Amino acid sequence: MAHHLSTNKQFMIGNGILAFAVIFIVVIFIYMSLRIAREKQLEKTYVENYTISLTKGFAGESVSVYVNDSLLWNQLITEEPVVLEVNRFADHSAVMIVNNETEIMSTFDLSEKGGNYSFIKDEDGIKQLGQSR
Repeated sequence: MAHHLSTNKQFMIGNGILAFAVIFIVVIFIYMSLRIAREKQLEKTYVENYTISLTKGFAGESVSVYVNDSLLWNQLITEEPVVLEVNRFADHSAVMIVNNETEIMSTFDLSEKGGNYSFIKDEDGIKQLGQSR
């Protein structure tokens, strides 16, 4: 009978050690996940900014201007030029100019260094003039 109790005691001690090991591993993984989540929450901030000018050919048209997926302008242009300024908020950016009546979209890449961008519209579509910093 004494031998049977000794086996149960060893089995219970083994189970207790395994339970503490599992709890220890779970605590380690929770700590690691919270640390990674905290690192991801730090937002990048950029000092660069973009100046977007719709200089010629847009008068009398309803236009939407987006940077990436953020709407900057959605109005009828009554007088030119329209100048929009926006701070850089992503690693890679593009400006999208949409004619709201025809739903024709023109996309232009933006530099990671910021800058001034001027656009004109003629019978061939929207064109970008030379970029300046």
